[in-house]
Amino acid sequence: MYNYALRENAVLGTSLYANIVLAGFTILAIAFWARNLSDPRTKIITVSIMMVSVVSISSYTGLASGLTMSVLEMPEGHLADENVVENVAGSNQYIDATGVVTMWGRYLTWALSTPFILLAIGLIAGSNITKIFTAIVFDIAMCVTGLAAALTVSAHWMRWWWYLLSCAFFIVVLYILLVEWPRDAEAAGTLDIFRTLQLLTVVGWLGYPVVWALGSEGVAFLNVGQTSWLYSGLDIITKYALALILINYVVDEPETVTAGGDYGASLPGVSPGDDD
Repeated sequence: MYNYALRENAVLGTSLYANIVLAGFTILAIAFWARNLSDPRTKIITVSIMMVSVVSISSYTGLASGLTMSVLEMPEGHLADENVVENVAGSNQYIDATGVVTMWGRYLTWALSTPFILLAIGLIAGSNITKIFTAIVFDIAMCVTGLAAALTVSAHWMRWWWYLLSCAFFIVVLYILLVEWPRDAEAAGTLDIFRTLQLLTVVGWLGYPVVWALGSEGVAFLNVGQTSWLYSGLDIITKYALALILINYVVDEPETVTAGGDYGASLPGVSPGDDD
């Protein structure tokens, strides 16, 4: 799959390389801007949003190497089967397979990175642990059932059933983002920055199920290269752009996000930096 992704299909390959570069840039930018942070609550928000790019650069490297990409023979009724011919590196032999190129590594990316996005936004909103935990677990459920939709080959209708389950879990996440957290952010005094993060997240995340439905894994209106670039474009907006906006806000350590030196201490009244 390495040769197919990066040599035989240039559109697909560039969609992966672009994310590797941008994820790396975002990690370096966050590390530079956050180098003088001192407040522990601001630091955990920063580490959370940095982890999004850490997961992404690792996952997209896996996709670019062919490690987390497969050709699956779709069930009857699916329209996207294509002939994938890949040259085996260093030989004149070819792998000839009929099916759909499935980038299942993307679902691992989303399952491991989007919880950090929600954690950071929830902390910015000043929400409580119950709401943050609820958003994260339903988000993970959304991603895992999305992976099941992509990998199911036993029956065409089962793919769409997994898809609908994933969308149902997504509704819970949307409810928290659109209803619960705005109230918390208003009370915390962070409503302005929250609205920006909310807009990028809600609009961007709504694009993912649309791309799945129209893409090579859904009704196959889009081919695998087009599908990959749309996913990559959404990742650029909802991960790297959001991360840079967020770090630009917290780097000044405004009173609305700071919590004092004993925040996160394992013992009451003891600062994590204390030696006594």
